[in-house]
Amino acid sequence: MPTETTEIADGVHRISTYVEPPGLVFNQFLLIADEPLLFHTGMRGLFPEVSAAVQRIVPLSRLRWITFGHLEADECGSMNEWLQAAPSSQIAHGVLGCRLSINDMANRPPRQLADGEVVDLGGKRVRRIETPHVPHGWDAGLLFEETTGTLFCGDLFTALGRTTSLTETDIVGAALNAEDTFGATCLTPSTAPTIRSLANLRPSTLGLMHGPAHAGDCERALNDLADAFDERLRTAGVRMAEPRLPGE
Repeated sequence: MPTETTEIADGVHRISTYVEPPGLVFNQFLLIADEPLLFHTGMRGLFPEVSAAVQRIVPLSRLRWITFGHLEADECGSMNEWLQAAPSSQIAHGVLGCRLSINDMANRPPRQLADGEVVDLGGKRVRRIETPHVPHGWDAGLLFEETTGTLFCGDLFTALGRTTSLTETDIVGAALNAEDTFGATCLTPSTAPTIRSLANLRPSTLGLMHGPAHAGDCERALNDLADAFDERLRTAGVRMAEPRLPGE
């Protein structure tokens, strides 16, 4: 499907492509600032379409930062294509992720971001927030843009199928439906508390990797998702604790 662009907050552009199969939208986010930043690179196969969409908004030569949540093809698969297309750009990722993978995989040395570290882009400020194993990936982390209150939340709130660009309606139900399909979230005792800590940021917009951007009650959406995962973890624990007959 054609790659579409939508400005979801001031100077924050959602770059979206629907892919069938697997029946998901794949989103990247471009931040316009003195030092423009791209969050998520997209897969290598999508690079021609995604880079052309970015080029319509800002010259690729101006792109300064390329970052993402965790190591996965749709998050960082085309990072070296971007490094080649944007000669002044640099990968920025969490310290653990760089040490585990990106130092070796990227064609130029990345900038390692500590948990909570803020990068001033000039007109925008982004903060790296480590969220190991939430929703998955040892190196997982998210990015919070402080001037617009936009939380780029990666694979949290994944939704199946084509979606609108921006919504204020419920996104938790669709996320739980996708979780029933994919089982992609690590259910651990730290899952819900980590998501609740994101709610404490009180974001005004959520930038989803696989779904619509959300401009409704973002704090409530995050807390409701955390409650749902807490309940699923509790239910799983009860099932594991139930006595079983020999041979079951």
